[in-house]
Amino acid sequence: MLRRLNDALDHIEDHLDGHIDVAELARIATTSEYHLRRLFSALAGMPLSEYVRRRRMTVAGAEVLESRRTLLDVAVRYGYTSGEAFARAFRAVHGVGPGEARRTGAALRSQPRMSFRLVIEGSTSMRYRVMEKDAFHLVGRVARVPLVHEGVNPAIAEFIQGIGPDTSLRIHHLSDQEPAGIVSACDGLDPSRAEGTEFDYWHGALTSAEPPEDLDALPVPAGTWAVFESTGPYPAALQEMWRDVFTQWFPSNPYRSRPGPEILRTRPSAVGETTDAVLWIPIERAGSEGA
Repeated sequence: MLRRLNDALDHIEDHLDGHIDVAELARIATTSEYHLRRLFSALAGMPLSEYVRRRRMTVAGAEVLESRRTLLDVAVRYGYTSGEAFARAFRAVHGVGPGEARRTGAALRSQPRMSFRLVIEGSTSMRYRVMEKDAFHLVGRVARVPLVHEGVNPAIAEFIQGIGPDTSLRIHHLSDQEPAGIVSACDGLDPSRAEGTEFDYWHGALTSAEPPEDLDALPVPAGTWAVFESTGPYPAALQEMWRDVFTQWFPSNPYRSRPGPEILRTRPSAVGETTDAVLWIPIERAGSEGA
């Protein structure tokens, strides 16, 4: 998998002065566009689109300083239809406009070319199982919130506090399958998983019954799920588990993520202030159709 990702990175380098098609990158990496964007973001720490923009502006910056082409020629070469659009993109990366950079020889920022390699760290194995699951409804309350990578998410905390114990108990009684009881779920995540991007956060339960009309409901089709388990301090252990799934498990296994809610069930652990967590991720075999 890592070799194919590096082949996709080579393709980006070869087409920085032309059109870069994410569908073609996904074909080279033998995965879906959806999974490629999410996997790249997890491995690289930035969205794929941002990496392409930074690399493009890095090589364009060198041409701006060389002074052999007009600024408009450089802009057109790197896919911009006007000098103004190129100047905005250039300034966003380098902190100065291309004209000022050429006149003053200003120091520019460089995005190094990336490559992925396997690094073995520690000896802890991930506990997981792969399961087939029939169609179900996710029923409860949903809110649109920003993504926070570390620490407590204030928007989620405020949302849950506003639900009320009676509604939570009602949702709990709707649960009729695993993961049992009240669960948290993230749906509609931006493939980049960039900090601050918005997604639908669910406080709900899984049921095969017809959902009540006065509660929010999300129909989830039948499919394959990877189920991961962890124990650790809240919320760090949960956030680390999510990260490790995409940076370690997916590159090492013949699966890729597919659209659908990512479901988390947590319970207090008997050990100190730790939490037992089970994370359900919708997956499909790598190379299968869909997504």
